[in-house]
Amino acid sequence: MGLQLQQIDRVETITKEDFIKNYFKPQKPVVIERFIEDWPAYSKWSLDYMKEVAGDKTVPLYDDRPVDYKDGFNEPHATMKMSEYVDLLKREPTKFRIFLWNILKEVPQLQKDFTFPDFGLRLMKGLPMLFFGGRDSYTFMHYDIDLANIFHFHFEGKKRCILFDQKQNKFLYKIPHSLITREDIDFNDPDFEKWPALKNAKGHIAELEHGNVLYMPEGYWHYMRYVTPGFSMSLRAIARNPKNLGKAVYNVFVMRTIDNVMRRIKGQKWIDWKNEQAIVRTNKANNIAS
Repeated sequence: MGLQLQQIDRVETITKEDFIKNYFKPQKPVVIERFIEDWPAYSKWSLDYMKEVAGDKTVPLYDDRPVDYKDGFNEPHATMKMSEYVDLLKREPTKFRIFLWNILKEVPQLQKDFTFPDFGLRLMKGLPMLFFGGRDSYTFMHYDIDLANIFHFHFEGKKRCILFDQKQNKFLYKIPHSLITREDIDFNDPDFEKWPALKNAKGHIAELEHGNVLYMPEGYWHYMRYVTPGFSMSLRAIARNPKNLGKAVYNVFVMRTIDNVMRRIKGQKWIDWKNEQAIVRTNKANNIAS
């Protein structure tokens, strides 16, 4: 038995009105399959093309090692030239991923390859971010610090996305004072003996292919796994729900500060305590004997 996941709705294309009514207002995810076929990026963007236009750029790389108290918030684990990184992706599976790479700053010519689509939400123009990964690399289950509405455009290859809304928090072994779940949970094949509360979590799943767009509503948890090497671009719109906006402000200004201060004072003990609390609190919320 696996996780309780339902397939995310798929549509070929969608009008702004239908998107707002059927997906944004009810805060429901959707995959739009053929929305960007008029973008130059649709036919141009591939790993080879990125190597061609950005090969000499040094890129920040991340893998799936557990959080260490000495790591700053989102500090990279390694760096490499983009050309070497693309060669590595094509040659063999690698845990190294690029995430939150601000493409506009680094390679301005890529801006000409896409337009900001009108979904009826104001997209943040300065923040198109690129994400790359090798076969079987994945992100930890997490949600974004600003609880934004996210449009995730996938290029090259296949990517599996598992989503949960914030109502599932009590089942997910969420780490306190952070935006992730326990890092030792394999959401691709979870061990329910070890993580019994996960059986009750109700989520969503989709596989993305070249040109697909995934809409992730505000504050949705997401786990992304690269079935084959590939990359995606995210565009975001600010959270509209006042509760989510409040949480976003709290996360950025309070939670992150508390976490950084505690790392400095307590070091690894703070990380270990948080990991333990994820189990204690989830068991308590689900009446599971510890």
